[in-house]
Amino acid sequence: MSELKVPELGESVMEATVGRWLKQAGEAVKLGEAIVELETDKVNLEVAAEEDGVLSNIVANEGATVSVGSTLAVVQAGGPPLVAEPGDNAPPSGETDNGPRATPDVRRLAREKGIDLHHVSGSGPRGRVVREDLNASSSPVGLPSTSGPSITVSSQTSPATRPQERVAMSSRRQTIARRLVDAQHQAAMLTTFNEVDMTQVLQVRARRRDAFKDRYGIGLGFMSFFTRAAVGALKQFPRLNAEIQGTDMILKHYYDIGVAVSTEGGLVVPVIRDADRLSFAEIEQQVADLATRARQNKLTLPELQGGSFTITNGGVFGSLLSTPILNAPQVAILGMHKIEERPIAVNGQVAIRPMMYLAVSYDHRIVDGSEAVRFLVTIKEFLEDPEKLLLEG
Repeated sequence: MSELKVPELGESVMEATVGRWLKQAGEAVKLGEAIVELETDKVNLEVAAEEDGVLSNIVANEGATVSVGSTLAVVQAGGPPLVAEPGDNAPPSGETDNGPRATPDVRRLAREKGIDLHHVSGSGPRGRVVREDLNASSSPVGLPSTSGPSITVSSQTSPATRPQERVAMSSRRQTIARRLVDAQHQAAMLTTFNEVDMTQVLQVRARRRDAFKDRYGIGLGFMSFFTRAAVGALKQFPRLNAEIQGTDMILKHYYDIGVAVSTEGGLVVPVIRDADRLSFAEIEQQVADLATRARQNKLTLPELQGGSFTITNGGVFGSLLSTPILNAPQVAILGMHKIEERPIAVNGQVAIRPMMYLAVSYDHRIVDGSEAVRFLVTIKEFLEDPEKLLLEG
């Protein structure tokens, strides 16, 4: 008999949430077969059986928060199938009663759908109600089955009876929320702003777009320009590429640039390793690959660990200006925004130029305001004269 434990989850990740059991108590398992999914703020991962046997008891129910090294389940080597319910050894909770058998995840889904589990026939082991049973059910609480929903709204309704929906935050969303709040509480965060004339970058992209794609099979986007500009500025102002450990500053002489990607489950930040050694095409290829796999939930933990600086682009959603939050333990983050044509003064004349606001948030404990301002000015200079990215970046 052996215990299935929570594995090491990666840098600075000490706990996870039990997402979905792929095997139920009493089922046979094989060495290397995935048994349960764990969710962290960075990625979902599967925990596999370490020997052939039977999953004799599930200790941690779906939705439970577990720490590294804690026991998830017990596997009995070669024994006969047992019929223990999930959580039989776990403390009782309001999710278990003498009513229909169902996991907390299914009970939660039933509440969201307005389905009374007493009216659902369970097709799972020992009559347990599973997700498929809910999908086939048409017995919402207190409502007869009809050909379609009907909502009548009175002209005098109280707030309690107004149409609303309660949706539980996913475990990943909860962890992201906690880490963002911690970042603001633990760092002396400050943001400085500037604006950049994107004329030259847009002209380079227009001239090189077709040839670039024909040669490298990828479009020439903005991230390669901003990544190279950020690397060039970090080389001049190394304390923005650092982290704090106790009373020491860890100055990093490598440039692993995190790129924030929005997914259904929340924001993730995959990392482009050694960005200073990559060409424009290699950066664009990595960004496209990481973003695609992030949205497919196929990133691995190593791809999300160890970044030294982060770039986030709110402009893709239309953001004109924002204050990015630090991605701890990093001490700086660059925010890109929407490109918008605006009138500006050029050599004493009013001209319409494609302008972008830039923001850099930084930890004032080790980064002085003058450094942050000059860092952002350096990025601005690189972008307004892209040849500098080749000569100096």
